[in-house]
Amino acid sequence: MMLKRRELLQAGGAIFGAAMLPAAARAQAGAPYEFVVKDIVYHRDDKPRLARLYQPAGTGPFPAVLQVHGGAWNNKDRTDGQNTSLDLAAAGIVVLAIDFRNAPEAPYPASLQDINYGIRWLKAKASEFGSSAGQVGAYGTSSGGHQILLAAIRPDDPRYRALPLTDAPDMDAKLAFVVSGWGVLFPLERYKLAKAKGDETLAKGHDVFFGSEAAQIEATPALIIERGEKVFMPPALVFQGTQDQWTTVELAQRLATDYRGAGGTIDLELYEGARHTFVNEHPFDPNSVKAVATMIAFIKKYGSERRAQR
Repeated sequence: MMLKRRELLQAGGAIFGAAMLPAAARAQAGAPYEFVVKDIVYHRDDKPRLARLYQPAGTGPFPAVLQVHGGAWNNKDRTDGQNTSLDLAAAGIVVLAIDFRNAPEAPYPASLQDINYGIRWLKAKASEFGSSAGQVGAYGTSSGGHQILLAAIRPDDPRYRALPLTDAPDMDAKLAFVVSGWGVLFPLERYKLAKAKGDETLAKGHDVFFGSEAAQIEATPALIIERGEKVFMPPALVFQGTQDQWTTVELAQRLATDYRGAGGTIDLELYEGARHTFVNEHPFDPNSVKAVATMIAFIKKYGSERRAQR
């Protein structure tokens, strides 16, 4: 009997250690993949940094995704958004959801250093997980959606690339694709909104992570492009709800216009009536189901073996 995603999540969802989820035989067209879920150490600094690996059964080669959690740059961990990780793995996509240094443990750009390292680590290890370096992309949500766009367009930034990868020192952090879900695309604009609403906790989170308004401007993807900085532009999917509390439709459209204007390929998907974190909080809502299906199609298009061999 196949354990469906809805039943898994409603039963409690969190999977620790290693587990094999039953699924229909792969011989059945369109049947979900069996996959293993396990926690691994991907980096050690003053303590082990964990990642949760969702690995489809079989030889692949599968697209692979580094997943970057949200949490206002200050909290949450690799378990955030695991409903989407389960969907991606069942669709035949490797997912590595990483822990990284949040503020106040370490302010910007420490988290970007961990993310850049995680990308290089996953690319170097991809063949062990049934993928390949050329098929590795990334997905982030909320503050993670902001950070993964930064990591994607600045793969060679010496601040971000500060952590050496001893086993593969020449591995780059360039992505095959990038996905940002309800990303905080313009941090300073959210900071102003939080201040106006009297949300001092959220505003303080910006202060602790960025340190200044100038740093928020420096680390805004659209403004980086508008300033004419040299950037790398992998195919991008940006999605959010039309009622997102922190990023207006107009700001999302501004990013998309900038990205295309600089020669990049970007799909902007807007979900009517959806609010911030909608996929994580309401995974069975029609907007969420559609968003995840769109993401899977995008990842399979740009993370295919054929594209990686070009």
